[in-house]
Amino acid sequence: MLNAIFTFLILPLAPLWLYGDIINNVSIDNSVATEAICQSQSCGFEEVTQGDDFESKNMGGYSIFPIDSAMASGLIPTRQKNVSDLKIWAGSSVVIDVDTGTIIHYDNGRKRTQIASLTKMMTAVLVMENIKDLNEEVTLTAEDLNIVGTVVGCPTSVFCNGNRMYVGEKIRAIDLMKAMLMNSANDAATALATHVGGTPKKFVDMMNKKAKSLGLKDTHFCTPSGLEIDGEEDQCYSSAYDIARISAYSLKYDQIWDIMQIPEGRFYSVDGTYMHELKNTDMLLTTLPNCVGGKTGFTPLAGKSLMLGASDPTGEHKIIAVILNDENRWDDMRTLASWVFENYKWQ
Repeated sequence: MLNAIFTFLILPLAPLWLYGDIINNVSIDNSVATEAICQSQSCGFEEVTQGDDFESKNMGGYSIFPIDSAMASGLIPTRQKNVSDLKIWAGSSVVIDVDTGTIIHYDNGRKRTQIASLTKMMTAVLVMENIKDLNEEVTLTAEDLNIVGTVVGCPTSVFCNGNRMYVGEKIRAIDLMKAMLMNSANDAATALATHVGGTPKKFVDMMNKKAKSLGLKDTHFCTPSGLEIDGEEDQCYSSAYDIARISAYSLKYDQIWDIMQIPEGRFYSVDGTYMHELKNTDMLLTTLPNCVGGKTGFTPLAGKSLMLGASDPTGEHKIIAVILNDENRWDDMRTLASWVFENYKWQ
């Protein structure tokens, strides 16, 4: 009977992901398969804290997120020979293979930083897990609508080109999800949070509890929208790696990704009195081959960020890519996705 834990040395930039407490033949890079057998509640990996030299350590205690191990193809993304790592000028960036959890690209992936509206991926997950019928009606409150930044009808805090939502207006949850994920509307995210949690603060508690259950160690949410709280900005953070994991986990819910693939649309209040127009903020949705959806984010503190899901040319394998704090996010994401699919094969 095995009573010890067997692990092989992990290559730099290739952190080990733990699926619960057991890993069987998990690929960590293009050429090295890492195996670990854990028979206790703890696999005994050294804890990695913020500020450590992550590139020389494994990811102690992290839990892999694959949707369902039975759904995985069993194929591992493998880099072709003589292909160098890609460098983009983002504050941090990560690409992961959805099925296996293999990290394909990693640069400062566990750097804690503000993530702005990429937060809404976790908000969407909790909505899916707590509202059984997305046709359920949500009554908007003054607190929901007294929010800054992008809101329904106003793509920026200083420019409005459509109808804002109104206090007392009844909106279906599915339409608020569309406004949140397509338009990145902060009022829609707050309204959903109030509806699910009772108050935005209680909903944020749910968000952080969910993050903990997923094993995310570099994440602490402050608001359901991703807006930082004045004076508490340093308490609102996540990492490219954690956001990639949340986004891949969200693939459990087709409706999230179906919404993110809608270029534009409109929705009405339940009584048909008010109409609101929506336009997707993802500029790569219709220009990047095999894009399956994405989420944008921006605050002055977080900078410009982007999460993108894409499939390989066969359509059989999906990746999640996350770029944080990158003024050139659109071109860099194109470069990153192209580099992955040109230089990796699933085998």
